[in-house]
Amino acid sequence: MHKVLSDKKAIFLLIAPGLILFIFMICIPIFMSAYYGSTDWSGIGQYQYVGLSNYKEILFEDPVFWNSLWNALLLTAATLVIQHPIAILLAIFLTHCGKYEKIFRTIFFIPAVISIVVTAKLWSGIFHPNYGLLNKFLEGIGLGVLKHDWLGDPNTAIWCIIVVVMWQGFGYALLLYYSGLQGIPKDLGEAAKIDGATHTQLYSRIMIPLLAPMMRVAIIIAVTTCLKQMETVFLMTNGGPANSTQFLGNYIYKVAFSSSLYGYGNAISVLFIVFCLILTVVLNKALKKDVGEF
Repeated sequence: MHKVLSDKKAIFLLIAPGLILFIFMICIPIFMSAYYGSTDWSGIGQYQYVGLSNYKEILFEDPVFWNSLWNALLLTAATLVIQHPIAILLAIFLTHCGKYEKIFRTIFFIPAVISIVVTAKLWSGIFHPNYGLLNKFLEGIGLGVLKHDWLGDPNTAIWCIIVVVMWQGFGYALLLYYSGLQGIPKDLGEAAKIDGATHTQLYSRIMIPLLAPMMRVAIIIAVTTCLKQMETVFLMTNGGPANSTQFLGNYIYKVAFSSSLYGYGNAISVLFIVFCLILTVVLNKALKKDVGEF
C-alpha cells in the first residue's frame, strides 16, 4: 500500500475517473452556462452574443430575481430558527421515550417519506379557500372571520410554502440530531448526573455542545435544500401569485423553458452558483470550530 501511495502515476490513475467525471459533469456545464448566459438565445436556432447585458439586467433591473433570492433566505432563516430547535428538542424527547421510541420516531419521519407531489396536493387542499381544512377548522371554532385564500394572497402564500417545506423536511433534521445524540457516550451523562447536574445543565452544557459537529452538517444541508427549493413551489403555486412565492430554481425553469429565454436563464443560474459558493464559504468559516473528543 505504501508503494502505491508513493507512486504518483498510481495516485493519478486512482483519482482520474472521479476527476474526469467532475470536469465533464460540473466544470464544463458551468462554463457553458456562463457562455450561454452572455447570449440572447431561445434555446433553438441562432443566438446573438450580448456580453454582460443579461447579468447587468438581472442584478439591476430584475426585481423577481431578488425576490426569489429573498424568499430562499427567508425559508433558510425560518428553517434554522424554527425547524431545527424543535428538531433538537424532539430528538432529546426521543432519547427518553423508552419502548415507545420507535413509534414516535416513525411518526415524526413520516412527512419525509411522502412523495413531494402528494405533499403538495395535500397542503394545497388544506389551504384551499372554499373546502380547505384550515378554513373549515377556523369556522368550526368560531373564527370564521379569519378565513382566507391562503395561497391566493401574496402576503400569506410565501408563509404557507415555508410551512409546507419545513413540515416535509422536519424528519431529516430530527434524524440527524437524534443520531448525533446517540453517538455521544452515555457515561458522560451519567457522570454529569453523579456530579449533580440537572437535566437542563446536562443538555445545555454537555450534550448540545457535543452535538456541534452534527449541527454543522445539519445547517449546511438545510441551507443547501432551502436555496435549491423548486418542486414544492412549482406544484403548489408555480411562483405565484405575482411572483410572491418565486424561488430561484423555479424562476430559472420558468424563464429558460416557459419563456424561451435560455440565455437569460443561464445567466441567472450562473449568478445563483456564485451566490451559493459565497454563502458556502461564509458558512464554513462561521461554523468552523474545534470540538473536543469524547
